[in-house]
Amino acid sequence: MRVFLAAVMVALMAGPAFAQEPPHVTYGEPEPDKTRVQKESDRQAERAYKRSLGNIQDKGPSDPWGTVRSDGNPPKNTSKSAPTAAAKIAPKPAKTSGAAN
Repeated sequence: MRVFLAAVMVALMAGPAFAQEPPHVTYGEPEPDKTRVQKESDRQAERAYKRSLGNIQDKGPSDPWGTVRSDGNPPKNTSKSAPTAAAKIAPKPAKTSGAAN
């Protein structure tokens, strides 16, 4: 009985392994030649891909964790438009000498 159950378990595990290989692919068989239309569409797709790569703007190096690290170096200030805390505080009015005290 144990041998039968072991054989069933092996068969059940082997099923998904055979399902991963497509049935129409045989190794060692050369691909059929492409038609002229397929070759031209491949060339057009390659040109469009290269044009799209040219549209990507170059960015400088980014370090998203640069302000979080504590490796002994001071953190880099990555936000240029954010005002500092000292700029947000309004200056106190100067005391004038008077008898109103």
